[in-house]
Amino acid sequence: MEAAAIAVPSPESAAVYARALSREPHMSGTPAQARTRDYVIERMRSWGLETSVRAYQVWMPHPTSIRVWRVSPNSRELTLAEGPIPVDSTSSLPEVPPINGYGGSGDVTGEVVYVNYGLIEDYATLDSLGVSVRGKIVLARYGRSFRGIKAREAERHGAAALLIYSDPQDDGFVRGDVYPVGPMRPAQGIQRGSVFNGAGDPTTPGTPSRAGATRITPAQAGVSRIPVVPISYGNATELLRDVRGAAIPQSWQGGLPFRYHVGPGPVTARVAVKTDTATAPFKTIWDTFGLIRGTEFPDEMIIIGGHRDAWGPGAADNVSGTVSVLEAARAVADLAKRGMRPKRTIVFATWDAEEWGLIGSTEYVEDDTLRLLRGGVAYLNQDVAAQGPSFGGGGSPSLRATLRSLARSVDDPSGKGSVYDVWRRASAVADTAEPPMGDPGGGSDFAGFYNHLGIPLAEWGFGGAGGVYHSAYDSRHWMETFGDPGYRYHATAARIGAALVLRLANADVLPYDYVEFARTMRRYVPTVDKAIGAKKWQTSSSRLSTAIDRMERSAAAYVATRDSALTRSLTRETRAAATAALLRVERSLTRPEGLRTRPWYRNLIYAADENNGYANIVFPSVNEAIRTGDSALTQREIDDLAGRFDAASTALDDAAEILRR
Repeated sequence: MEAAAIAVPSPESAAVYARALSREPHMSGTPAQARTRDYVIERMRSWGLETSVRAYQVWMPHPTSIRVWRVSPNSRELTLAEGPIPVDSTSSLPEVPPINGYGGSGDVTGEVVYVNYGLIEDYATLDSLGVSVRGKIVLARYGRSFRGIKAREAERHGAAALLIYSDPQDDGFVRGDVYPVGPMRPAQGIQRGSVFNGAGDPTTPGTPSRAGATRITPAQAGVSRIPVVPISYGNATELLRDVRGAAIPQSWQGGLPFRYHVGPGPVTARVAVKTDTATAPFKTIWDTFGLIRGTEFPDEMIIIGGHRDAWGPGAADNVSGTVSVLEAARAVADLAKRGMRPKRTIVFATWDAEEWGLIGSTEYVEDDTLRLLRGGVAYLNQDVAAQGPSFGGGGSPSLRATLRSLARSVDDPSGKGSVYDVWRRASAVADTAEPPMGDPGGGSDFAGFYNHLGIPLAEWGFGGAGGVYHSAYDSRHWMETFGDPGYRYHATAARIGAALVLRLANADVLPYDYVEFARTMRRYVPTVDKAIGAKKWQTSSSRLSTAIDRMERSAAAYVATRDSALTRSLTRETRAAATAALLRVERSLTRPEGLRTRPWYRNLIYAADENNGYANIVFPSVNEAIRTGDSALTQREIDDLAGRFDAASTALDDAAEILRR
């Protein structure tokens, strides 16, 4: 079945879907986004899938006016629009305004202060230089952290407004030729994006945004109160070039052709943002679903999904992921028509409003928590599935071996072997090692499934050089010129997806690898010990190490029992009971009350760093306790985590006993 499914996805079909979905900008909450909903549903219905749409009412104010001026010296209003490029037809369409979603509104004027990347440590440097940003317009460059952290820190330090730009050192001409000559960001390019440091509708934390939902106020939700606006590095030049004041640390120098200074002044700027908060703050969003019901275990679900909304045409982010989901759906539906139906239910999902804060997927998870906890086998994420030739993958360590296995089964478009072969050569790892895989911190639609509920996760995609992220130039022309000419990598991502959903849906015993999981966990303990040692505490991680060792022993014993059991016929009841035990393993590594800093995040293995947003933090309950400087709390968190590893081991022991009987 896997081989038959791998043969179905084609570059030609991928191109048809990609061109249709990227024909216009389709920001969440707009009629254009509703058209992508209808297109996806029509395609899935035509292949014979059961289809459905879920609507949520989300607090999502849209800007109605965004303006920025250089007030002095030499007053002038900045042109914020990216504007058309002759060879790119979609760039001449009305573009999404220069939005930082969930930024505040207001009309403020102040001296400009350059704050480097706007990180916590950057403000500490400013303090050491005697520079205050209170009442100032701060200018930060994108990178090194989630933009929401930049907004949070600017507001905490009293800034009147925040302007964020992509420095050419990071994704512009310093990195390569700029669009349309090359793939990098041109001088007028803007990186839009949300500055909400959370997941889901900010006004309905933990509950779905259905009609009549109880809501908190925006002030309680923690959204930004100051205006936040993305600008191009061309416009940043107009503000930054004449800033003087304190000399910068050398590491603060970017790629623009002049020496940067911190300020404040003598440049003064004005930022004016108006939104529809008072008139129409609620927008309808739509998640779409195509379903093939399992023949033996219909309540056990494998969900593969990608977000459908974008800040522009979104050819890479995330039309490519949506196309991968669609082509995988077409492949599995084709097999079902031929009588080869999966044993477990497979759900093909596209999410709305990911770009605003993982909203569509989060609302779905909060809506269906009990059903997902009972039957969620795995969530497979497709976010930027294809924008180059370089394969990468990651997720829960329990699914990494399965993803590597499937990568061996799919040919790479380069013609140089399998996807795994090309990936391995590019990684240049030792013969005894595997290519590195990413950890699931945060920042995409897997958060609700993995970080909130502990459902095992896998994600993969093909990357490459690019500087059109979240801009009007993430377009069909860019994709067909630089990202994936011929759409071969789109089709390849879908082949992996189709095979992977079938592997999970049809396995007699779910192919989780908890030996690799435990060994991966063991590698994180020395970092904890080092951090504790640096503080000269008597705190000990020995109980955690012992619990991880027990998990590896239980996992190894389970594997031996499983392999023996699979040599004989297993009853449906035995397979169902074994699955129920296995689903407890990673659920055991969550706690219902969540992290102390962020209760919604229940997973105690990986989370996004609360002070970075993009960077991953392992054992977050323990490492955040160390960060507070509280040794007693750290010991309690270590012991709590150890107990949860013991519970995971017990679940593995139970699965082995079920199969042994």
